[in-house]
Amino acid sequence: MNSPFSNRPDNISANQYAYLKAHWHHHHMVSLARVFLIVAFLSLWELAAKKEWIDAFFFSSPGGILSYLYQMFLDHSLFTHTGITLLETVASFLLVTLLGLLAATLLWYVGSLAEILEPYLVILNSLPKSALAPLLIVWLGTGTGTIIVAGISVAIFGSIISLYTGFSQADPEMLKLIYTLGGNRRDALFKVILPSSIPLILSNMKVNIGLSLVGVIIGEFLAARRGLGYLIIYGSQVFS
Repeated sequence: MNSPFSNRPDNISANQYAYLKAHWHHHHMVSLARVFLIVAFLSLWELAAKKEWIDAFFFSSPGGILSYLYQMFLDHSLFTHTGITLLETVASFLLVTLLGLLAATLLWYVGSLAEILEPYLVILNSLPKSALAPLLIVWLGTGTGTIIVAGISVAIFGSIISLYTGFSQADPEMLKLIYTLGGNRRDALFKVILPSSIPLILSNMKVNIGLSLVGVIIGEFLAARRGLGYLIIYGSQVFS
């Protein structure tokens, strides 16, 4: 890749040019190092399988995985299972985001409610979420709805706690200014709390999408006949 800084433009100084060039070079080298690591790992894995340094029956190989993915591509099962898991994950993620934001807002708005419920939220968040999946199946039966609820259960309590904690740490001077100018708690919510918490909300959403996927996969382990979780269990049983 040719450097975009091979010649210094007239509108920047020599120091700026040197900094930009060094910055581009650093990120270029980081990208190359990342590519090299993954290529080296896959090459070593493939070589180890072919030389029988590892048992390819148990550890497979990149070539074997690509071959099986190609078969799934031809019979469209790859798209079917991936699409189902993606749909369930997106549904869980959207519900977690909405419910978490609403619950955290309610806890901040009604301070006494937060004092009552906070220890219960901490306890619920500390529960092993994988242990809830069998209970959800007993309560709700098998099906897409149960899997979506399993995805929600993994992320919802941590999301509420994280958002509520962030709301509680909003700038006290800004809140004091709102109240001094005659504003109420609703004004503080919409003019200070929510606008200042946008980075927190986005960061929380990044975490939730991964947790929702984990919850959906756990649900599919136990209560699905389609989806990536089902494929993992099926593959572990037949070593395919």
